[in-house]
Amino acid sequence: MRTGGNLWLQDIRKSEIVVGIAKTTGIFLLMLYIFYESLLPGAVLFPIWFLYFREWLKDLSRKKEQEFRIQFRDSIQAMSTALKAGCSVEHAIREAGKDLSALYGKGTRIRREYERMSHQLDLKMAAGSVLEDFAERTGLEDVENFVRVFASAKKSGGDSIAIIRNAVRIISGKIDTEKEIQTLLASKKLEFEIMCAVPFVIILYMKLTFGEFLSVLYDSTAGTVVMSVCLAVYLAAYQLGRKITAIEV
Repeated sequence: MRTGGNLWLQDIRKSEIVVGIAKTTGIFLLMLYIFYESLLPGAVLFPIWFLYFREWLKDLSRKKEQEFRIQFRDSIQAMSTALKAGCSVEHAIREAGKDLSALYGKGTRIRREYERMSHQLDLKMAAGSVLEDFAERTGLEDVENFVRVFASAKKSGGDSIAIIRNAVRIISGKIDTEKEIQTLLASKKLEFEIMCAVPFVIILYMKLTFGEFLSVLYDSTAGTVVMSVCLAVYLAAYQLGRKITAIEV
């Protein structure tokens, strides 16, 4: 599945960025405490903070994209209903925008897109050009496929409305299937996150209950080397786990 990459970063709100920074900083400080009991290594290990925050942004962007694909499914189904009622494509786009206002809050990406398309139609732009701009802004394969079918139906001169409705049915089914697969994968990702937290919990528990037995790991150069190796192994395992769970549907 080809995506629009960084096109979805614009949908991340400032409040979400603040939460992400706080979460990344908290995990980074916990890591320094558990492995070194000092903030000094943070100057050398700061790239870890940056890399984790970047991965967090990627995950959130992917979530925004998945949410938009569900919104897009609802929008083209609303268009299909309007077409079935005898509306033109231009009117169907406007009607879909009205239906979406009842489903999604103001400022939602799909509502902004349909408001923009309605404005473009008010400026007498052709429906085909409006939809092509929509596909270019999102960069989603499903949107591009829908626009491609629309353009082909217009050129064929046949029953374009029936062709478009059939495309809506196929694309909606594809999105629903992918959503079900993502739901199944969500449990595995949760298991991975729990496994990532277990080493931190174990070491933290031992530090709080048997701190004197671990003091040698923090008060000597050899101990620092051992903990650094452990951290490197943990980070390598974390990256491997992310690759395993990052299954593209």
